Amino acid sequence: MFTCGDKIGIVACSNGLLKSDKNHVTELMKTLTDLKLVPALSPYIFEVNSVFSGTVRERANALLSFYSDKSIKAIFDISGGDIANELLDFLDYDLIKNNPKPFWGYSDLTTILNAIYRKTGVPSYLYQIKNLIWENKRNQIRDFKNTVFNNQNSLYDIQWKFVQGSEMKGIVIGGNIRCFLKLAGTPYMPDFKNKILFLESYGGNAALMTTYLCQLKQLGAYKNIAGLLLGTFTKMEEMNESPGIIDLVSRIIDNPRFPIAKTDEVGHNNTSKCLIIGKEYAVNDTQHTK
Repeated sequence: MFTCGDKIGIVACSNGLLKSDKNHVTELMKTLTDLKLVPALSPYIFEVNSVFSGTVRERANALLSFYSDKSIKAIFDISGGDIANELLDFLDYDLIKNNPKPFWGYSDLTTILNAIYRKTGVPSYLYQIKNLIWENKRNQIRDFKNTVFNNQNSLYDIQWKFVQGSEMKGIVIGGNIRCFLKLAGTPYMPDFKNKILFLESYGGNAALMTTYLCQLKQLGAYKNIAGLLLGTFTKMEEMNESPGIIDLVSRIIDNPRFPIAKTDEVGHNNTSKCLIIGKEYAVNDTQHTK
């Protein structure tokens, strides 16, 4: 995907970063530079007005400018929070479709990743590039480097354990469950037909997850998708919440033949791997996804 000297864009489409995060951004820029990449930073990274790093048009145009710039080989969002879906009406999807390049983000960026797929058919990457500077950075840097420079699959190689069923195949949509559901009723929600739906969450308890899972049921998701993949549900799992996410999903879907698989390798953890939104995956009970 990359060669040494490639230029990459760095944006913050969701909440602006805190001023106290400047050291982290500096460390990330050094890490990327050490990997022989050339990061170009959007002017709208840090919050200047409440949670906003810039107006919606400024943030949208910063992203689009990186799509327009032929020298930029990929774009990484380093934000998260609540406000990424504000950009959806301000993005030029024809420009994105005509200038396709890898866009990476996670959590609240679920909204933009899925909107890009829905409007353009271009895949995007559910992954937080700041994993390269957190506690597991040695392994993350190794996997990232091997994957994007050496055409290996270590960042994408995810082990799934089937809860029920034994295989599924389809294009993956989804991401953070709370953020994905912001797309409900909008033209940015992907079609569920024959898709694999991936869901994860950082916060929330059993009651909140029940709300979200029931909303997906009422949207007709489970009648149309080819299978369900579950990532980490961080707070529920840390608190050993009962019922857990597997019990909730199994009860709400209420179909023992419906394929459901779980992993601890995709989500908000600093050990998280990368799942590609808009790519076709084949998952079975004897293989990892690659």
